[in-house]
Amino acid sequence: MNHFEKFLSAMKQSTISMSDKGLPQEFLLSSEGDLSVYYAPFDYINHQAKITICGITPGFQQAALALNEAKKQLLKGASIDEAKKKAKETASFGGAMRNNLISMLDYIGAHKKLGLVSCEQLFTSHTHLVHYTSALRYPVFVGGENYNGTPNMISNKLLRAQVETYLTEELKSLPESCLYIPLGPKVTEAFSHLVAKGVVKSNKVLDGMPHPSGANAERINYFLEKKKKDDLSKKTNPLQIDEAKAKLLEKMALA
Repeated sequence: MNHFEKFLSAMKQSTISMSDKGLPQEFLLSSEGDLSVYYAPFDYINHQAKITICGITPGFQQAALALNEAKKQLLKGASIDEAKKKAKETASFGGAMRNNLISMLDYIGAHKKLGLVSCEQLFTSHTHLVHYTSALRYPVFVGGENYNGTPNMISNKLLRAQVETYLTEELKSLPESCLYIPLGPKVTEAFSHLVAKGVVKSNKVLDGMPHPSGANAERINYFLEKKKKDDLSKKTNPLQIDEAKAKLLEKMALA
């Protein structure tokens, strides 16, 4: 029995509010010290994807959206596969993060590689071209708060197991030509780990974009040439962004 089927009854019975302080305990998969891993329906894999967008791990809001959508689909009679698909599409990279992500993908020319007018279509009419995932497939919390990269997911045994089990499974099941967009340095580190293990080829990993989180607004605006170097605050390193962007654009041109 897979995770989705194991939690089928719990999903049908649970309604999660965005004001809740955490996910229901019946969805707990494992825990270790302050770390806890919960189930949410992010199992669906688009095996025909031409591009994969990989975040760090679903946060509480994404997990709640996915669980509530799965319940909605199951109660209206959708198949397990359809419920999985809809739950993941509904919850993946929602909110302001999605707009930032689309802007950066278009900036680096991903839409041209995919034959699209804009990468906005990856979330609307052309979802068949994209696979959304996370380095840590199932939501991770530290002391009840969304995981932000600490502890290190490769150094920590509990978290590394997710990378080496679920993310590896996904990458091995996708076409060899698929391009991978890791969002942020923590996810890039996970991909570097899997490149070293021979799971994925380095020329297919298009790293270098700032994380699309709203908290990264200044870095994103500089990356998109919407903010000048002289106007940046001290917390933003323009040289680091410029170097990463140059390498990314070079990889994109050769991909």
